[in-house]
Amino acid sequence: MASSSPIRWLTSLLASLWLLLLALPAQALDTSTGIGLQDRALFQDTVDYTLTNQSGKDFSGQQLVNTSFAGAVGKGANFSGANLHGAILTQGAFPEADFSGADLSDVLLDRTDMSHTNLSNAVLIGVIAAGASFSGAEITGADFSDALIDRIDQRQLCSRASGTNPSTGADTRTSLGC
Repeated sequence: MASSSPIRWLTSLLASLWLLLLALPAQALDTSTGIGLQDRALFQDTVDYTLTNQSGKDFSGQQLVNTSFAGAVGKGANFSGANLHGAILTQGAFPEADFSGADLSDVLLDRTDMSHTNLSNAVLIGVIAAGASFSGAEITGADFSDALIDRIDQRQLCSRASGTNPSTGADTRTSLGC
């Protein structure tokens, strides 16, 4: 019986705390001053293309910072010169897309199909591309500094890497660690 006394006491305490919480008035988040959770949202002012078909679409030169293309299909889409910094392309399929001159820094490209894409002069600093496919991709002048790429993909990319990125001045082979 002595062991049930602390359990009863704890149960009583928890019940009292629960009743106290229920008695407190609900407070709404005041966003009238422009300060609130939505101002801290990562994807504020972006369009969400998650799980959509964007094949053949023209995104050239657009500001797509932190935009999600997770699971999207963008075969032959044009992203040339676009700013995709911090975007999410995880498990997407972008074969034959044009990312020439695009800023893909800090983009999540894990398990993404980038086969036969044009990545010439693109900035891919800090991308996470584990499990991605770059088969047949054009990478002349691309900057892969600090990118996380599977070893086998890195070797395949090194076999055709050349050029210097015009924006960062990085040598493509050196940025890949060839």
